[in-house]
Amino acid sequence: MARHYSTRSFFRQVPNALLARYFAGRGLFEDLDFAAMKETKPDALFEAWLELPEDQRKAMDAEFQEIFELSCEKGFRAIIDEARWQMQADPEGLTAFVEALSALPNHYHRAMVTYLDHPECWKGATRFYHADTLPYWRKRKNLGHKPAAVDEASLQQLADQIRNYFHRTEGRGNNCVVEPFRRGELDYFFAYPEDYTQQSIEWVDGEFAPRPHNPAFEVIFVYSQKDGTLDLNFRGSRKAVEPLQGMFATTILKLETLPPDPKDERIYDLSQLGQRGFNFVHGVGSGIEGAAVRKLRLGAFQGCEQFGNPLYLIENGPLR
Repeated sequence: MARHYSTRSFFRQVPNALLARYFAGRGLFEDLDFAAMKETKPDALFEAWLELPEDQRKAMDAEFQEIFELSCEKGFRAIIDEARWQMQADPEGLTAFVEALSALPNHYHRAMVTYLDHPECWKGATRFYHADTLPYWRKRKNLGHKPAAVDEASLQQLADQIRNYFHRTEGRGNNCVVEPFRRGELDYFFAYPEDYTQQSIEWVDGEFAPRPHNPAFEVIFVYSQKDGTLDLNFRGSRKAVEPLQGMFATTILKLETLPPDPKDERIYDLSQLGQRGFNFVHGVGSGIEGAAVRKLRLGAFQGCEQFGNPLYLIENGPLR
């Protein structure tokens, strides 16, 4: 079910004591008795909130929406993943951190405590959560097993190539920045090239008028040194996919060129799935990582007589 943000609902979900800490850090609502407010009944806070200047409310609302996004199970996993990197030199501290968050009543508490007390974990967690919600990832295999370069020179080289490519082919991308993060055994690279100038109709200081701005679009690379694979998320022309993969291979993996991506031409005999009590056991080296049958239709395919049974064939990749 989709989750929808509103400021009033956010105030209801977050404990009053944590809201008091948040606003005290900004020198706001010092005369408001948060302890006297009933939990989930923040009417006095919301009324005081509406009296704040618009610009002040907008800045805090953006922070509240980030906290809201991470106030779920997937957000909690992203927080833990970033904490593992940030606290890798302090395993006891990491254990205490995870246990303390796990003991809290719900994910709103966990996200707010992380935001207030562990800002070093916040940026990476928001990036991981965002990546986890994106569809349409494209995988490239056969990249070898070199470690990813995360030095400033390599990151700048990747940013320059992305910027030049989009500027030359699409007339956008005048600026670009690349941010690296480590998540377990995976290396994440978030690239933010400058998009076309856009103009939207907005309310600014009480005036309703068009307002131009320069947003960024994103390119996300997720590299597995262990598997030698690269996952790419880019919501744009498919023509850009292979060039982007090539830029990553030469700048971050220090390869001379992008290795070929051979297609899997194997054909799998799935006739046994029609048998009651079938137990899936795949051979070592088959390339199959796992199988889950959600929907199955059996039918006869031309050229499959060698198997002696009607088949449903899957080509160019294993079941996942």
